[in-house]
Amino acid sequence: MRWFFLILAIAVVATVYAIGPRGVKFSDPPFELFPDMDHQYRVNPQKPSGFFEDGQGSRKPIEGTVPVGFELPHAGNEADLTSDLDFSRGDSYFDTGLFGDFYGSGYPETLELDAAFLARGKQRFQITCTPCHGNSGNGAGVVSKYWAIPPSANLIDARVSAMPEGQIFWTITHGKGLMGPYNGVLSVNDRWAIVAYVKSLQAAAGN
Repeated sequence: MRWFFLILAIAVVATVYAIGPRGVKFSDPPFELFPDMDHQYRVNPQKPSGFFEDGQGSRKPIEGTVPVGFELPHAGNEADLTSDLDFSRGDSYFDTGLFGDFYGSGYPETLELDAAFLARGKQRFQITCTPCHGNSGNGAGVVSKYWAIPPSANLIDARVSAMPEGQIFWTITHGKGLMGPYNGVLSVNDRWAIVAYVKSLQAAAGN
């Protein structure tokens, strides 16, 4: 019997401790059993920091580094940065994958569909698409092994193979379902290159 009362007392104390008082303000921070790295050391913008020798929290870029997507035209003229990325927001088929309200079939006439273009699509696909869709496009990417989320689309399935090129481009641009838009990550040319590579995967799979 005494064990019963001991276990009951422990359960009551644990319940009260877990629930805690309600409607009462405390000046002390709450006890966090699993802080989950919520509180980390950081430096606020424009604030001093004793960690660095000059006492400044804001740091200059490391010498020789270049922002992603930019290249230095030539040494000695670092201020004149040019970008080779094209994130057009026009309404042409090249920019949207649409003819009016309908998905277009085929590729824009301005694109040169050669081996280099397909190689570029493969490279961009491996960087941005394989984590979810897998190397072969079958939807069995590494994410499917570690995340409890619905499976990614099987790009070599007959349903996706039947989609016109413009629809695949539009999906990459705007996203669908849990897939976010890539219009701010991939240039227009790179999105079309990925479309071409996806179509090549579908052809290799017999679809």
